[in-house]
Amino acid sequence: MSMSEVRQPVPPFTLETAILKVRLAEDGWNSRDAVKVALAYTPDTQWRNRAEFVNSRAEAEAFLSRKWNKELEYRLIKELWAFTENRIAVRYAYEWHDDSGNWFRSYGNENWEFAESGLMAHRFACINDLPITEAERKFRWPLGRRPDDHPGLSELGL
Repeated sequence: MSMSEVRQPVPPFTLETAILKVRLAEDGWNSRDAVKVALAYTPDTQWRNRAEFVNSRAEAEAFLSRKWNKELEYRLIKELWAFTENRIAVRYAYEWHDDSGNWFRSYGNENWEFAESGLMAHRFACINDLPITEAERKFRWPLGRRPDDHPGLSELGL
C-alpha cells in the first residue's frame, strides 16, 4: 500500500483518533471539493445516502458534485456518536438553500466502516430535511472550514 493510499488516522481508533477522523471528514465536506473529498473513500466504496446508492469512488465524486450544485451555501457540523476498532458513528446537521432561496437544516446519522488504510469503505446515511427561515440559521461562518471556536451540535442544542 503506498502512502498516497493511506488516510490518517487509521484503525484501530481511539477516542482521540475517532474525534479527529470526524473533524477531518467535516472539514473535507465543508470544502465542497468533490474531487478532494472522494479521495477519502476506497476505490470500491459503497454508500447508501437517502434512497441513492453509490458503488465506487467515481460515483461518490459524481454524487458530491450533484449534491453541492443543489445544496447551496452548504455548512456542516459532525459530532462523534460512537466508535469501535474500524467503525465510527456520527450525527450531523447541515444548512443550505436551494436555487429559489429556501433554507433547510438537514439532520442525520452516518455509520462508517474503514479499511486498514484509513479510507472509508462503507458509508450509510439517514437524513431528514427541515425547512427553516434565513433568520433561524445557526451556521453562519464564512464558507469553508468551521472555525475552531464555533459551537458544535451539542453546544447549539441540536
